[in-house]
Amino acid sequence: MDDVLRFLHLIGAAVWVGGMLTMAALVPSMRRSGADLDLIRSTARRFGVVAWTGIGLAVVTGLVQLIRLDLPTRGNTPLAVKLLLVGIAVALAWAHQTFARSMSAAVRGAIQGVLILIGLAIVWTAVLL
Repeated sequence: MDDVLRFLHLIGAAVWVGGMLTMAALVPSMRRSGADLDLIRSTARRFGVVAWTGIGLAVVTGLVQLIRLDLPTRGNTPLAVKLLLVGIAVALAWAHQTFARSMSAAVRGAIQGVLILIGLAIVWTAVLL
């Protein structure tokens, strides 16, 4: 059971972080090639569905692992940092998706860049566990 939980947790994280990296390469390329704004928005919305599924899977399986494995949260700095970063990333992703239409492309890109860095930091802290 623990291996299945860990596998699903890693799949969720890989979908989310890998998807962000893919979108970071795809959207600027779509813009440069003259893709219609509706196509770019549709692609971003579809990614949002996939990303939230990955985030949800990672969060749920992470919480189940915390409870099931009775992982210590006090004195476990990498875990505490990971949990903090996940909270920040989820809040920032929600704000980005909610207010994206009212932001400039530069602001959206900056937020996406920050989210990618946070996602990579989450992966790194997981390696340290």
